[in-house]
Amino acid sequence: MSAPRLEIDLAAICANTRTLVDLLAPRGIRVTGVSKAAVGGSGVAAAMLRGGVSGLGDSRVENVERLRAGGLDASVTLIRSPMPSQAERVVRAADISLNTEPTVLAALSNAAVGAGLTHGVVLMVELGDLREGIAVEDVADVVGIVEDLPGLTLLGLGTNLACQNGVVPDQRTMDALSRLVEHAERACGRRLPVVSGGNSANLEWALSTSDVARIDDLRLGESILLGTEPLHRRPIDGLSTEVFALVGEVIELRTKPSRPWGDVAQSAFGTRPAQRPAGLTRQAIVALGRQDVDPDGLVPPSGITVLGASSDHLVLDVGDHELTVGDELPFGLDYSALVRAMTSPFVEQRERGGVVEPVGRPTLPAAG
Repeated sequence: MSAPRLEIDLAAICANTRTLVDLLAPRGIRVTGVSKAAVGGSGVAAAMLRGGVSGLGDSRVENVERLRAGGLDASVTLIRSPMPSQAERVVRAADISLNTEPTVLAALSNAAVGAGLTHGVVLMVELGDLREGIAVEDVADVVGIVEDLPGLTLLGLGTNLACQNGVVPDQRTMDALSRLVEHAERACGRRLPVVSGGNSANLEWALSTSDVARIDDLRLGESILLGTEPLHRRPIDGLSTEVFALVGEVIELRTKPSRPWGDVAQSAFGTRPAQRPAGLTRQAIVALGRQDVDPDGLVPPSGITVLGASSDHLVLDVGDHELTVGDELPFGLDYSALVRAMTSPFVEQRERGGVVEPVGRPTLPAAG
């Protein structure tokens, strides 16, 4: 097999999805499967759909277009506010988009009218994490703007926490979102069917609260793909944490001094070498680098330590491991490493555990 390669267990993705869907369903919460890490890959998305998600979410219109080209007939939400320059592509590829800006909404309206389509809108509200979001006091005004724009249908409200500044989703913030939905409904005169409470960081709250209030959707990516929650990066009971493995090939294996010599300045990526005890190191170089993966997010095999990485070389202390040049080493990944490995043109992807079967189109929630 060629290396580097990312080995993907589609059966584990399907099983993780099904577990989360089944846990949240009794609480009245649907799951939107966030497949953005797969860069529009239909295998990962199809595994999520088989696991029971109500639809898919992605942050790039290019990925949404790849999902469509892959033949997946599912509801797809663009989960990053659209660029006005891509409005025509957005309304043709995505059923729904998350929005905050009236200028963008006007561009989507024009594009939808021109294409003879109706585009669903979920307005994102700022509840403390200081990434995207409309100010609480402006929600009713923006609801009115959407209602007045042809070609758009307001489906609901959403929020995003724990991404920019790590603000924890809790009962207070979810209750605030629920109250805002009711405020928005009074402004538009009808019930809104989508209240998207957040991402995988919401799971601890959603599975422990006695009152989910109006929250009826979560956008889950990391928990499905890695089996962990983002607040503390702890494994979630019942989920597989071995969905992905990044495999690299050893291209050099030598015993070298543990410390560099000569005048030392910054490395190619602006770092300085860590202080290590004097002595010798059994050092291996794997043909992986920062062009392929975030090295800080790699989990090497037990007994092996990552010493550093340049663009194309991953340097390891392999200790007493029996290795030769040409051997392969598997690495676990965190979300940062996974996203970069998925987007690298130099990393081949190998899927296993997939099931070839038609994937039905989930029913979109109706407005009103």
